[in-house]
Amino acid sequence: MSNFLVTGGAGFIGLAPVRDFAAKAVDGNEVHGQVVQPVGYQPGRRYPTVVWIHGGPVAQDGHQLEPAGNAIIRQWLSAQGYAVLAVNYRGSEGRGSDYSATIAADWGNKEVKDIDAAIDWAIGSGMADPARLGVGGWSYGGILTDFLIVREPRLKAAVSGAGEGNIFALFGVDQYVGQYWHEIGLPWQTTDRWIKLSEPLLHADRIKTPTLFMGGTADDNVPLIGGQQLYQALRINGVPSQLVAYPGAFHGVNRPSFVRDRYERIAAWYARWLAPDK
Repeated sequence: MSNFLVTGGAGFIGLAPVRDFAAKAVDGNEVHGQVVQPVGYQPGRRYPTVVWIHGGPVAQDGHQLEPAGNAIIRQWLSAQGYAVLAVNYRGSEGRGSDYSATIAADWGNKEVKDIDAAIDWAIGSGMADPARLGVGGWSYGGILTDFLIVREPRLKAAVSGAGEGNIFALFGVDQYVGQYWHEIGLPWQTTDRWIKLSEPLLHADRIKTPTLFMGGTADDNVPLIGGQQLYQALRINGVPSQLVAYPGAFHGVNRPSFVRDRYERIAAWYARWLAPDK
């Protein structure tokens, strides 16, 4: 997709170019995605780079634009001077049911390998600055952000929206009791699996990435406690972190003032730790 312009109320709004890419994970999986070039991109220069991860996980990043969607967030970050990656990691839709189901009862494993491969591709392409890498997402994108920061020391900034660092805390609180029961088993029956899926909190001492946690106080999909616990852990461990709770907001933060606040806070957090080019 090349540069194009859309008419706005006061003139024109430029949208950054979006390019497809493919990368190979360490276990051989070929993962596809898109890269949004930073506004004013110049070949040969390296840019701070953010991976903005879609939720679901059974969803897909494409070239479409929808109001308040992930593509808009990526364009917003591009306008701040970042290269932005969208990765259709294993678990996504669009490549058949087997591709979506391959992460069943094994969250935060193959997806992390795929996202790491995308980061490696961006560095190898000459676009990404390996010293200024960030990650973020909402819902399952926030969950994967939590898994990434506990394993990936090269990440210098993160935004975890409606994430989940400790699956034990959400049993009986969120809306997924039936899925937990049938997919990963009950916590008193498959305890080792539940411990594995709670890696971000149980190994929070490994996290060094400054992280902004966000969520709605009325979210019963992925309740705010998923971010609150990791926020407290990082604060105790001396890792810079912030927690933003939107009062009365559900899983989708839709109030216009909250939407604006969320975008501005995300941009400010990355600017603080990744120092985008001006």
